Amino acid sequence: MTEGHLRILGFKKQTDESDSANPFYYYTLNFTQGLSFITNANDETRDDEWYIEFFNTEIPVRYYDYDKAKTLINLIKDGMVSFQIS
Repeated sequence: MTEGHLRILGFKKQTDESDSANPFYYYTLNFTQGLSFITNANDETRDDEWYIEFFNTEIPVRYYDYDKAKTLINLIKDGMVSFQIS
């Protein structure tokens, strides 16, 4: 998966610019409190190959393929219940 794919899926770039010579960044996609995706960091990426994984899980659950990630994200969005305050 490429950075372009991540942006298409709605991921937001998170940066740490404390070291301007080697800027560190990764991407996140938050659905609701307790349910988020995070990517590998740019310094862990080789040949523009990114992956996404569920954030803060005991055992990592990773997806490397754009089409699988897109399907999973769409399924999660489809299953989200919206609450309205009356």
